[in-house]
Amino acid sequence: MPTVAVIGASADRNKFGNKAVRAYIRQNWTIYPIHPSATEIEGQPAYASLRDVPGPVQRIAIYLPPEVGIGVLPDIAATAHDEFFVNPGAESEAFIARARELGLSPLETCAIIEVGESPSTL
Repeated sequence: MPTVAVIGASADRNKFGNKAVRAYIRQNWTIYPIHPSATEIEGQPAYASLRDVPGPVQRIAIYLPPEVGIGVLPDIAATAHDEFFVNPGAESEAFIARARELGLSPLETCAIIEVGESPSTL
């Protein structure tokens, strides 16, 4: 099964960080929700940081405001992964520039749509 870490996962079903978790569940991915204080999101164990994820991560999808997300970029750069999705609202010029400085290749697109789901139906 493919694996994804959703940084900015949320228990609030109206937030895109929650919709992403549900989209990946529907598509049978192994999901690692990342939230600093949650213990579980949509029935999945949550992790305080990307460093706490117990297994390999193929995809990372970020759902944080860019001024918050920029602080997580070093952890993303230190984690082996195949794809790094920067979702709408998580990007800024400074965020993308810093990601590239760290050797990351950010994909500026909606991970929910890419995985075959629609945010409006979740």
